[in-house]
Amino acid sequence: MDYPLIVGGKEVFTEEKLEVRSPYDGSVVGRVSVADDDEIEKALDCAKRSFSLTRTLTAREREQILIKARDLLAERAEDFARIITMEMGKTIAESRLEVSRGIENLALSAHLLREPVGEVIPFDSAPNGAKKWGFYKRFPLGPVLAITPFNFPLNLALHKIGPAIAAGNPFILKPASKTPITGLMLGKLIIDAGYPAEAVSVLPGPGAKVGEKLAKDERIKVVTFTGSYDVGVKLSQSVALKSVAFELGSNSAAIVLSDADLLWAADRIIKGAMALAGQVCISVQRVYAEEPIFDRLVELVVSAAKNIRLGDPIDESTAMGPMISQNDVKRISSWISEAVMQGGEVATGGNHDGNLFEPTVLINVPQSATIVQKEAFAPVVVVNKVSDLSEAIDMVNDSMYGLQAGIFTNNINAARRAFEEIEVGGVVVNDVPTFRADIMPYGGVKGSGLGREGPRYALEHMTYIKVCVVHKPDNE
Repeated sequence: MDYPLIVGGKEVFTEEKLEVRSPYDGSVVGRVSVADDDEIEKALDCAKRSFSLTRTLTAREREQILIKARDLLAERAEDFARIITMEMGKTIAESRLEVSRGIENLALSAHLLREPVGEVIPFDSAPNGAKKWGFYKRFPLGPVLAITPFNFPLNLALHKIGPAIAAGNPFILKPASKTPITGLMLGKLIIDAGYPAEAVSVLPGPGAKVGEKLAKDERIKVVTFTGSYDVGVKLSQSVALKSVAFELGSNSAAIVLSDADLLWAADRIIKGAMALAGQVCISVQRVYAEEPIFDRLVELVVSAAKNIRLGDPIDESTAMGPMISQNDVKRISSWISEAVMQGGEVATGGNHDGNLFEPTVLINVPQSATIVQKEAFAPVVVVNKVSDLSEAIDMVNDSMYGLQAGIFTNNINAARRAFEEIEVGGVVVNDVPTFRADIMPYGGVKGSGLGREGPRYALEHMTYIKVCVVHKPDNE
């Protein structure tokens, strides 16, 4: 099936096509039109022009559009889930969960429009403010460029589009080239929900051609990007004087102390490491376990890894699907080989059949190894030994990234230290860093990016504060 791109609410077929293939068996899922320079220009014009309409929508109108979008997504849930699985390769159960989160995400964005916005400023507390009173409120910034990755093609798009609609901004969605069909289906859904059609564009195509051209344009006022560190750094050089939020990945770590519930920790570590075949920004990639419990933890983690059933992601009984591409399979295989050459050991896994990569546990890998220092984005977890909490915190912080971390302990002081000393955007106590609720502020520090997602927090960087100062009459 051929899919058109969406330019200002209109479906447009272009000469160049992108073939979308299943990462499981290579079958063609669909052929998608690629945005050319003319369509990019038209989308930018539509976004700029439609802002005069979206900014005047009342809070109730925007709320009702988001509620309608939520209801439509619930009606079309299985269609979305199946396309996500076919494009991305996550299991059908994981895709259904993503759709459920997308429904919740739209509800959260709608709820924002029932909350008070702005506040009264006590000007009379200032030395020169005795005769002044005033307040501030938020206003939409303008066209939003949302660039999304392949691993959550629906929910990560909604983390950007939902707040954009709540703010009253037009948007252009640039979906990942591996998973553009989900983004196109979402664009149509938003139009069907009643958002002004001219304010909606979905432009598939290579990031270097489409994403960078859009990001540089002065008509774009907000850039929100989820993707790799290298692409994020390059993109950041194009977005001067724009409001930005970048989520650039991680090599997330979990600490397991001697007093932890090891059965719980092992179960959560494997689930956090192998979900979506490890292709999650906050996947558990590194584990630092205290020496007294190291061997037992490894035994439990390996046992759990061996019980994961690989296979066709559309099969209801499959627990883990394929990696996204053969290039990524080759990359992670080379990283594992390098780790072994440097003294690491493969406790289980390490092999692959096509894009199906075995759940892999490595132990005793040097801290300097690529698979420890870089983002793996694969079903691989490294378990290393530490002497105490201080060493564990040092090892976690020895990273260019800082998205989320986890710690398993029953010691409140250890948990407090982890929260205060680990250099990340979030610390999860007695669970893995892979935990995320869509209501929470989500984002990182260091090479993991800047800004926060979660509808409330995304809304802040898609709006600006305007203050109103009123002089009181002298006779009052």
